[in-house]
Amino acid sequence: MVKKRFIRELPHKNLENGMPSLADATRSMAQFINESKHAQQRVIKIIHGYGSSGVGGKLRVGLRQELAARSRSGKIKGFIPGERFGRYEETQPYLNQYSQLAVDPDFDRGNAGITIIILF
Repeated sequence: MVKKRFIRELPHKNLENGMPSLADATRSMAQFINESKHAQQRVIKIIHGYGSSGVGGKLRVGLRQELAARSRSGKIKGFIPGERFGRYEETQPYLNQYSQLAVDPDFDRGNAGITIIILF
């Protein structure tokens, strides 16, 4: 049986580098998800930034919409918006399964510029 890996530091991908379009960032996120699945990672983090408009940028909103669609279609187990990544109700089931989440530097920081993705 293959052992599922979860390392202390969440593997992460900075999707805001180079100011990509939403389409480019979505492709990059999809590639990171696929690579992580093949590497048997079960939890990953993307950095998309909050956006300079003060209400959340296109990457943050668009990537989370894509993640919601992937979750509904069964392509990912779920995701946790960075501002809810901590001691919140929606985080608790994942924290129970992956206790290492609590040692991530963004845990309980309310960082809206990141999203945690839970893979199958």
